[in-house]
Amino acid sequence: MDRDPGLSVRLKLTLSYAAFLMLAGALLLAAVWLFLLRYVPDRALLVNPDNPTLGVFPVRSNLLHVFAPRAAAVLAFLLVFGLVGGWLLAGRMLAPLTRITDAARVAASGSLSHRIQLEGRTDEFRELADAFDTMLARLEAHVAEQQRFAANASHELRTPLAITQTLLDVARKDPNRDTGELVDRLHAVNTRAIDLTEALLLLSRADQRSFTREHVDLSLVAEEAAETLLPLAEKRGLAIETSGDPAAAFGSHALLLQMTTNLVHNAIVHNLPQQGTVCVTTSVHPKSVELIVENTGEQLTPQLVATLAEPFQRGTERIRTDHAGDGLGLAIVKSITQAHDGTLTLTPRAAGGLRVTVQLPAAPPHTGR
Repeated sequence: MDRDPGLSVRLKLTLSYAAFLMLAGALLLAAVWLFLLRYVPDRALLVNPDNPTLGVFPVRSNLLHVFAPRAAAVLAFLLVFGLVGGWLLAGRMLAPLTRITDAARVAASGSLSHRIQLEGRTDEFRELADAFDTMLARLEAHVAEQQRFAANASHELRTPLAITQTLLDVARKDPNRDTGELVDRLHAVNTRAIDLTEALLLLSRADQRSFTREHVDLSLVAEEAAETLLPLAEKRGLAIETSGDPAAAFGSHALLLQMTTNLVHNAIVHNLPQQGTVCVTTSVHPKSVELIVENTGEQLTPQLVATLAEPFQRGTERIRTDHAGDGLGLAIVKSITQAHDGTLTLTPRAAGGLRVTVQLPAAPPHTGR
C-alpha cells in the first residue's frame, strides 16, 4: 500500500515532549509573574530628603523590563532542552520497537527462524516482542508442517497413478493377459485415489470452517459410527463397546460423524489381531463435552503418539492393509476438532493401544420458539 510520507514517530514524540515542557515552563513563569504583581504596587511613594516633597515612582514597568528578557531566555532554554532531550528519550524508548520492526521485515522476506528475544523486565514492548516471537514460532512450525503435508500428499497421490501406469504398460506388452484381473486391480487403485482425494477435500473443508453449526449429540454420533463399522470389527474378531451420557456439542453433524468414524476406524485397524476391544464413551462437564475412544493394541511410545495426528503418519509398522486408510484419519480428526474450537489429546495406554480424547465446548441451551 502506497502512503504519503509523514513525520516519524520519534519526531512526533520529540515535538510533543518539547511542547509539553514549553507549556509547563510558560505556566510556571505566568504563576511567578502573577505572584509578583500581587505584592508589587502599581506606583510607590518616594521621599526626597533634600526636598521634602512627596513624589511618585513607577515600579511595575521596571519589573516588566527586568522579568521579560529573563523569562524569554528561560523559555528558549526549555525549547532547546526539550528538543534535544526529547529526541534522545524518544530514541531510547522506541529502540525495542525498531527491533520488532526489523524482525517483521525479516519475516516478511520469508525467514521465519529469526527471533527478537527482547531482554529486560516485562513491559508493553517486552510483551509485544514475546507475542511476536511466539507467532513466528507457530508460523514456522505451521509452514514446516504444510511443507511436509504437500510433500507427503504429492507422494501419496503419485503412488496410485504410478501403479496404474505400470498395470497399463504390462497389459500393453501382454495383450493375452486376463483383463478381468487387470480391471479389478485398476478399480482398487482408482478407489484408493478417490478416497485420498476426498479425504484431502474434507481436510481442507474442516480447516476453512465452512460449515453450518447445529446441536449434535456425541453419544448418538458414537453409536452411529460404531454401528457402521461393526461388520469390520466382527471380521477382525474385535468387540466395540459404547457407553456414556448424552453430550450435546454445537457444530456440523457430518463433520463430527466423520471425526468419530475416523477414530473408531483407526481403533479397529490398529488393534490386536484377535480378541481386541474398542471402547467409545461420552461424558459431560460444566463447560465442555468429551468423546473418548480407546483401543487395545501394540505398545506405543509417547514420541510416536505425538506424531500420529500429522498427515500421512501411520506409526511404526503401520503398513497398508485392506483397511489401513490413507494416513489422514487422525489429521482430519485434529482439523475437525480445531474447527469446533476443541482439543485433541492422544495418550498411549499402559497395557498397549491408544486413548484418544476429544473435548469440545458444550452446546448452548436450546432456545425454544
